[in-house]
Amino acid sequence: MTAPVLLVIAHGSRDPRHATTVHALAARVRALRPGLRVETGFLEFNAPSVPRVLKRLAADGAGEVTALPLLLTRAFHAKSDIPSVLREARTRLPRLRIRQAEVLGPSPLLNAALEQRLYEAGLSPADKGSTGLVLASAGSTDPEAIAVIAEIARELRHTGWCAVRPAFASASLPRTADAVRTLRAEGVRRVAVAPYVIAPGRLPDRIAAGAAGADVLSGVLGASPALARLLLTRYAEACALPAGTGSLSA
Repeated sequence: MTAPVLLVIAHGSRDPRHATTVHALAARVRALRPGLRVETGFLEFNAPSVPRVLKRLAADGAGEVTALPLLLTRAFHAKSDIPSVLREARTRLPRLRIRQAEVLGPSPLLNAALEQRLYEAGLSPADKGSTGLVLASAGSTDPEAIAVIAEIARELRHTGWCAVRPAFASASLPRTADAVRTLRAEGVRRVAVAPYVIAPGRLPDRIAAGAAGADVLSGVLGASPALARLLLTRYAEACALPAGTGSLSA
């Protein structure tokens, strides 16, 4: 029995680094699961679009697709944009069974990927007790997404960082620079900024600009091994659901 196709759905960006990172992550997933068909589609700016990929899969004779949002929180794109695109595809392609997997976060694998990027930027586990961390996400107007970021900051604080403050590149406050200043005012000796974003682009660049007053700025999560494993975890969870169920049909 053929496994469902894994369709990784990314937002897309005018910044070419975004698509390059998404494709690199998909390649890492393929390497972890040889034989699994892994496709990528974008909501805007980049090609191929999600509807085009689904049309091609149907033409190729694929019977089932698990659509996985490349998103860290359940905000507008996960709750509205992607379900709408997939519902339209199910109407146009009735023989293609489509599930929508859950978003990636929160997950211990994401926290592990984030800390690995910090260590790559020059920190070590021994530095955690003397380092204040700014958890810098893209931002959202969705209260659920903001609450998730705040909870992740609390979880990271319990892993040994001397302080952790959430920050946002857009839509929400505080901004990265404000969080850095707050930690400085509290007497934190070393401040690190960790972008809680998957791929480079306009908002990660805004995070980097706001990190000018920090001692350490780590890279985006990117095509990390932990993130690739998480994609396969969400895929497996969605595939375990009976056909016709999942967040798409809610």
